[in-house]
Parts: sequence; C-alpha cells; structure tokens
Amino acid sequence: MTKPPRKPKSKPLLHEDGGPLQSRPIRKRDPAQPRLPFDPFPAKVEIALCDLRMKPPVGPEWGWEVKWDGYRLTAYIGPNGVRLLTRGGYDWASRFPAITAAARALGPATMILDGEAVILDEQGRSDFGALQKSLGAVGRRSGSLQSGAVLMVFDLLYFDGHDLRGVEYSTRRHLLEDALDGLDGAIRVSEEIDTDAPATLLDHACRLGLEGIVGKRRDSRYRAGKTGDWVKCKCVQSEAFVIVGFEPSAVGAIRSLMLAAYKGDGLVYVGSVGNLKQREAVALRATLDKLPWRRKAPPVAYGGQRSVVWVQPTLIAEAEYRAWTDDGKLRHATYKGLRELQDNAEIYRIED
Repeated sequence: MTKPPRKPKSKPLLHEDGGPLQSRPIRKRDPAQPRLPFDPFPAKVEIALCDLRMKPPVGPEWGWEVKWDGYRLTAYIGPNGVRLLTRGGYDWASRFPAITAAARALGPATMILDGEAVILDEQGRSDFGALQKSLGAVGRRSGSLQSGAVLMVFDLLYFDGHDLRGVEYSTRRHLLEDALDGLDGAIRVSEEIDTDAPATLLDHACRLGLEGIVGKRRDSRYRAGKTGDWVKCKCVQSEAFVIVGFEPSAVGAIRSLMLAAYKGDGLVYVGSVGNLKQREAVALRATLDKLPWRRKAPPVAYGGQRSVVWVQPTLIAEAEYRAWTDDGKLRHATYKGLRELQDNAEIYRIED
C-alpha cells in the first residue's frame, strides 16, 4: 500500500490569498554602532621609522612628501573613542582637542592614522618651537592649549575592520586619500609629491625653509622600526640630545646648554648650544632650578674649563646643527626647544 505524501514543513511560497511573499523591510544601519571588524582592532601599533640619508634615492619605486617638524602621533579611532598615542604610548588626546574632535567626526568607521602633529606658520611650514610652546615645556601648560595644531596624516594602518599593515604602501596611500578626501581642518593628508628628481625636490624644500623630504617605497608593507622602506633627507640636521648641564649667565639665566648623546652603553659629551632667547633661557633655568638633580661631578667625560652646573641627564633638547667636528662635537648648533618626556624622542646615538 502506497503511503500518502507528507506535508512539507516549510511554509508555502505564496500566501493563502495567492499574493507574493515579501521580506521584512531592511532597517538602515545605526551610524552610532560601529561595524563588526573583520580584523581585530590593534591596541597599539609599533610605528615605522625613517632611515637618514644624505642623498635621496632615485627611481619610480619611491614616493615623496614633505618632512614635518612636530610630534609623531598615531590616531586610534575605534569603538571606544579616540586616542592620540605618542611614540612612548602616552595618550595626548586631551592635549590636542581640535585634532581629537576632528578624529571623532570621522566615525563611525574605525581607523588608525599615522601622522605628525604640527603648528603651521603663515607660509604653511611646520614650526616646532611654536608647537612646543603651545604644549608647555616638560609637561607644563603655558596657558590654554593651541587650537591651531594640525595632524598631517601620511599613512592609513587600519580602516573599517581591515588591518592594512600588510598592504603595499601605494594602496594604503590611495585608501588614505579617499578616506580623508576634502578635509582641510585639524586633520589633513600630507600630500604626495610626484617627482623623478628628488634631489631637486630637496633643494626646493630647503630654499622654502622646510625641514626636508621623506621617501617611501611604493611596494612596501608597513613594518615597525627602521627597515629602509622609509628614508628622510634633511636640509639641516636636527636631533634629540640629553641635557647634562648648563653654563649660567651673568643675568641669572643660561648662557649655554651642555649636550650628550649615546655611545655604546653610556653617554658622551657632544658640545654645547648657546643661542637661547632671553625668555626661553629664563623659563628653562627656572625649570632646571626646581629639579633636585644637581651633581658635583659631570655625568660625562668633560675636559673643558667652563663653569658648568651639572644635572642628572633627564631632560631632552632638540638641536639643529650643520655638521660634526673632527673631535665629535656639534658644529653651529641651534637650540630648538625641549622634547616632551612622553614623546619618547629618539636620543641621538653615535655609531662606533
């Protein structure tokens, strides 16, 4: 005996009235809810650094842009808000409120932007001294924070659920320009300059009073540290040195700062810088006098005859210089300002 057919468990494709089935209306995505990431959102990215070159490499594999003189910041725009991390891992979001607000406005997309926080002068050049004064020396505030700081972004490391560090630089640059298209406020794209003569570009940059240029291999992925994928060429050498002492002036301020660099496991004296303006000399002397770090003996080998007040090597000064003397001292050095301790500035290291 043949069994009767079983009734299907699924619903019929037509309503009982014969009309076609309709799906539920699709609700629009709530912009306050971030998309679920395909790749985990990194808590902290180890940043790529530039190798210093005296001459820029030539070839179509290199892309070029202006070298900005400020504080390196990585902007994390994620589900839990905005962070602006320094190289040392400190969150400076509260110190750059305009950049933080501009980053927050980029949501709900998740992003990690690599850039340099700068203050621009009337000619569009980055002014490290103005930026340093706006933040206050050694963590102090000099009045209200500057709202004119700008984050010049030159790389996109994460975007809307995708980790881009394994993607070649030319693609990251294309995605960055699309993501930040039209922005001209506290967050801007550091424009790529199309040139087949980077040496000429460097000459132009120096004549315009810029710090230099940066080159990046177009086919390189984002790798931490100095890998040779990124290079920098400077118009004037500028590095971070440790302050190990100062020579007092007759008016109670500072005549010159004594600087040191790393060599091997210790510090070596590399000369002095003495062009401090009166106002910054007085402020710096007040800072040094408040710190209980005086020393009777110099922390570095010193054979000079100056009357020096030696201090514990803790504060970091940024100094420009033209060259090195034969005995390992800075030539024509110029004081630019103090580096913030949280910036984790890379103190100059003398190679053996």
